[in-house]
Amino acid sequence: MTTADTAFAASPATPIAWADPARAQAFAAWLSGLRAEHSLLPETVRAASADASFRRYFRIDTAAGASLIAMDAPPSHEDCRPFVAIDRLLASGDVGVPRILAWDEPQGFMLLSDLGAHTLLSTLVPEASAHSPEDVANRLRYAAALDELLRIQAVSADSLQPYDDALLQRELSLFPDWYLTPLRGLTLDAPTRQMLDTTFALIKAQVLCQATVFVHRDYHSRNLMADATDPQARLGVIDFQDAVRGPVTYDLVSLLRDAYVLWDEEVQIDHAVRYWERARKAGLPVPDDFGDFWRDVEWMGLQRHLKVLGIFARLALRDGKQQYLGDIPRVWTCAHRVASRYQGLGPLARLLEQAEAAHGGTQTQVGYTF
Repeated sequence: MTTADTAFAASPATPIAWADPARAQAFAAWLSGLRAEHSLLPETVRAASADASFRRYFRIDTAAGASLIAMDAPPSHEDCRPFVAIDRLLASGDVGVPRILAWDEPQGFMLLSDLGAHTLLSTLVPEASAHSPEDVANRLRYAAALDELLRIQAVSADSLQPYDDALLQRELSLFPDWYLTPLRGLTLDAPTRQMLDTTFALIKAQVLCQATVFVHRDYHSRNLMADATDPQARLGVIDFQDAVRGPVTYDLVSLLRDAYVLWDEEVQIDHAVRYWERARKAGLPVPDDFGDFWRDVEWMGLQRHLKVLGIFARLALRDGKQQYLGDIPRVWTCAHRVASRYQGLGPLARLLEQAEAAHGGTQTQVGYTF
């Protein structure tokens, strides 16, 4: 164990691991330089979380009894400039993002305000019976998430990259490139590839005709920080650095058809109606008819879920993050439901079934349509 490892151990039993001793020492020196200004207690540094990228987060206490978050984002792998730009943009709209207290751009270290230790996901009780206290708390937490989403969508998106045809296509290509063939072992013949090209064109056409707003792009229960005791408290928002200007339904479907928790469709629709009503009053560009809006949600969700199937397969196969394989059944279910109920998507539904049959079985889903 290096000197830096010893200094930043959360406890003797849980040291922070550094693959590069030089980077560990650089982090120690950087944090020491901020000690006086922010009343830091370096001996309290411990792991907070890691995500699907190369970023790592550490929690550190202050002499005032609060805590802050230190980010380790190696510049060779992570560019923090988009995070900083989007953080400042969202903060200008009173969105609950972390405050940037210090940033060493050349080294890739950042000190942030602490939005808490509990994700929205960790506070939910998916198995709660209807009208139980847990069910009421779930609904209040989603109401808070919709509040924050409306704040996000009120922020100007003029400076953001558009969610255009090329970006949508790159995301959809992850589905055959990582999920169908490497993960599920399917060999795609020419007719199947042609079917996918036709289906992707249909999906993109449906998505690109939607009005655009500020899109977080990963607005789900693991990227929202919650108060563990107060279900009505405002939520903190993280992992927003990939924001774009895109379809108004994108973040809503990310939240309601989350890869990490699957709600009954009547619950999804109830939240969607409440959002739609509030979005109309706020002047956001949603359709006047809820049936049209829900159809837009479904098509947008299909694009996202095909992309996520590819991403989760890539994370498992390329990056060794096998835990994402356990989330695939929820994502598959959401994609298959939509592909099974809209004209022109039947061949995609059958391909999804074939992929899962190769893995060990499928299930037929039914639900609402408008």
